[in-house]
Amino acid sequence: MTKQVNSEESKKLIDAIIEGIQRKKGLDIIIADLTKVENTECDYFIICHGTSNTQVGALASSVEETVKELLNEQAWQTDGYRNAQWILLDYANIMVHVFQKEYRDFYDIEGLWADAQFTNIETEN
Repeated sequence: MTKQVNSEESKKLIDAIIEGIQRKKGLDIIIADLTKVENTECDYFIICHGTSNTQVGALASSVEETVKELLNEQAWQTDGYRNAQWILLDYANIMVHVFQKEYRDFYDIEGLWADAQFTNIETEN
């Protein structure tokens, strides 16, 4: 069974999420395309990390604010703001993972979903 994806809407949401991450200088931004992976709960992961609890919280907040500003959409659910080690933003077919680097390395989402297609997003210094 193939997934029904509105690629134009997904692209707009991905672009808004990336912009939100870039506004707060998120690091190592990766888009994991899961559309060709069987039995997934969503179509895309967007993964990045920050250097502190404060930056991780700011990155996630910036994503929420930017998506709301540009597309007037809100995350269905959020989790992790309290500790700000790994914050998850659920936009239905797109899940945003904002980590502190050590937690990103430990949980290794990229390794767990190795059969996804990964796109690295260039970041400005």
